[in-house]
Amino acid sequence: MVGHPEFENEQAFLLHAYACVDAMRVATRQLTAAVVNEAGGTHQARFERDVLEERALERLSRLELGTESLVFGRIDRLDGERFHIGRIPVNDGQQNSVVVDWRAPVAEAFYRATGRNPLGLERRRHFATKGPQLLGIDDEVFSIDALESGDDSGLVGTGALLAALGQARTGHMRDIVATIQAEQDEIIRSELPGVLVVQGGPGTGKTAVALHRASYLLYTHRFPLERQGVLVVGPNRLFMRYISRVLPSLGETGVALAAIDELVPEVTVTALEPWSSARVKGDVRMSQVMRRAVATRQRPLREDLVLGVGIVQIRLRAEETVELIATVRRSHRLHNAARKHLTQLLVDRLHHRYREALQRTGRLAPDGAGGMGQADFAALVRRHDTFRSALDRMWPLLTPEVLLRDLLGAPALVRAAARDVLSDAEQADVIRDRGESLMAVPWTSSDIPLLDEAGQLLGPLPPSAHLTDPVADASAHADEGLRTYGHIVVDEAQDLSPMQLRMLARRSLSGSMTVVGDIGQATGMWAPETWDDVLAHLPQRKAPSRQVELTVGYRTPSEIMALAARVLEIAAPKLSVPRSVRSTGVGPSIVTGEPTDDVAALAARALATLSRSIGEGTIGVLAPDALVDAVRAAIEHSGVGTDEGDGFGGTAGVSVIPVRNAKGLEFDGVLVVEPARVVTDSAQGLRSLYVALTRATRLLTIVHVEPLPDCLLSGD
Repeated sequence: MVGHPEFENEQAFLLHAYACVDAMRVATRQLTAAVVNEAGGTHQARFERDVLEERALERLSRLELGTESLVFGRIDRLDGERFHIGRIPVNDGQQNSVVVDWRAPVAEAFYRATGRNPLGLERRRHFATKGPQLLGIDDEVFSIDALESGDDSGLVGTGALLAALGQARTGHMRDIVATIQAEQDEIIRSELPGVLVVQGGPGTGKTAVALHRASYLLYTHRFPLERQGVLVVGPNRLFMRYISRVLPSLGETGVALAAIDELVPEVTVTALEPWSSARVKGDVRMSQVMRRAVATRQRPLREDLVLGVGIVQIRLRAEETVELIATVRRSHRLHNAARKHLTQLLVDRLHHRYREALQRTGRLAPDGAGGMGQADFAALVRRHDTFRSALDRMWPLLTPEVLLRDLLGAPALVRAAARDVLSDAEQADVIRDRGESLMAVPWTSSDIPLLDEAGQLLGPLPPSAHLTDPVADASAHADEGLRTYGHIVVDEAQDLSPMQLRMLARRSLSGSMTVVGDIGQATGMWAPETWDDVLAHLPQRKAPSRQVELTVGYRTPSEIMALAARVLEIAAPKLSVPRSVRSTGVGPSIVTGEPTDDVAALAARALATLSRSIGEGTIGVLAPDALVDAVRAAIEHSGVGTDEGDGFGGTAGVSVIPVRNAKGLEFDGVLVVEPARVVTDSAQGLRSLYVALTRATRLLTIVHVEPLPDCLLSGD
């Protein structure tokens, strides 16, 4: 709309806004240089200088826009006030507001105003820009005509929204700051306290909403959250790379991002395990098993402890150590910290025996003088190999890795810790080979929350402690305390086990969390029936939990969603698919081969057809685990470069990904290989297929040689 009557004025404003940002950068750099060059001073002055430098650098990072739009809208209010809405707040040289931050209260009407409820607006304006260049203007005028039109779609800024949705994907999630819809904005600006659960079907923008909510909360509650920290947790490293640019594009670079398996940083997942084992390990009953596992390492002696101290031999009876163990347990200290208490009790008891022996042999004076004092006796005994062996038997120093390796590698320890908690079959499911060393342990995803649970029961090792295993010794001292956060965002929460949820709950400082997901896409072995099943394992402290739902689908065209709905109807009959706002006029394409055909070669040929239709954009090839390597090899043999999902934004343009890793991702075109195998090879097969079918923003192709599931055959 270059012919718009205000086009030149808005272009001039845009140039002015960018000039103001440049001036703000210059002023910040000058302040940084002045602070850095200031030498000497008191300790307090140096501390204040460091704080000022850190603040200045943070401000500079927020002023780096990259290729993102600075200004994307304007609101004209009925009272005559006018505000330009943008990604960051911008002031001129006199500190007058030029651009209002999208998170500011005054900007709320930009996202929520409708014809039926204009919220005091006369006009809402959307800008299409490329850097400082204005490309177009889209106006929405709120008037009696809009009210009488009966528009109740709930969509705002339809033109800008559909233009954004029609853009080719780049392999990284974009922010939606310019096109946030009213139902999304209400969630983003929801109050901080308590657990907020956001249920949203495929393409409803729940991940983007959660990330924008993190940005909004940091803006609104900057003082506590900047100090306490914000953590964003996703299902895997591929997903975290996909969303990694959203918060920096919104000016927030200090948010911690981690996959669920990375919350125990000293341990790397290197192995998969059978579903049956993972299900048992994810059960909340394992918290009781881990408590017992620690208790089983707190053991009385089997034989008397006999020490020679000088010419005196002293004895501590084995039955006395039963009492000592019970005394230490009643202190309710963490295991490793409690060893010091036990050591002192043992030394006191042995010193008493020592003095009794001296008295029997006449080596004590009538006034009690004689022999070694308490301190000298303690120093001598603690160096005694027999004493140290007895102490290690009664109360060994442990790291989480050592405890879990020993537990799962010893059927006797599993039986002792899981008696009357796990069935015999469940106990057998968790037992595995102990291995020769900690380095050789094949840690799995379900081990991570068990290690985290163990860490909270054991506590850190004393600073002076040294273990025989250097790996265990290093990990034990890597982090002396659990990092907690003022707010935690959890994506794809419907697939987390109770033990993983406990791991997240203990990282919450005040119980403030945003939990997003889709019950219909619950593909793990812990697929919950309702969100209440998830909330049962999350904190309920300062405020009650709330549940909200996103009902509009922005990613998946209606033609594809109609097919996916048939799958969901069987997989989760109580749920319904979101209402799609887009239609491409092109339905899914099904490529059927003969039973004797090579499905990987068939997929490579189908990909060539799909690529021609997509043109510029990304394509995801989603296959069952067993077919991924063969499909990738066939595609590359045809001359097409591929990546494994970690090459987003690269030149390949085609990602070959196991269906289990596709959740949360989106592509312009998607090719699903062998749906029947997707169904049979997954814990929640039909839900996994539902996930795979709803990743496309434009075109979907299905390739198969095995018979299709019935739900894909029914309907038109």
